[in-house]
Amino acid sequence: MKPTEDRYVRRYVDVEVTFDAAGRMRPRAILWTDGNRYEIDRVTDVRPAHAEKSGGQGDRYRIKVHGHDRELFFEHNPEFGAVSVGRWFLQCKL
Repeated sequence: MKPTEDRYVRRYVDVEVTFDAAGRMRPRAILWTDGNRYEIDRVTDVRPAHAEKSGGQGDRYRIKVHGHDRELFFEHNPEFGAVSVGRWFLQCKL
């Protein structure tokens, strides 16, 4: 790795979510580890994708938070029937 290259990690976060009548999951707010709550203005795209910067894959939600574009990922739990269906993460610089 080049010294000037940024390194990223997956930062797991709590997310407030709603489900519509069709069963689609919609994130509404991100609860950061320091206690701050960030309202999601809107979801602009949802698709299966890998996290290019930090590794991992799942569903990528392209979102707007306070007018800024961000990517929020939902990582599915591979264990069928588990209590936890998955968890949310953001790609953050080290």
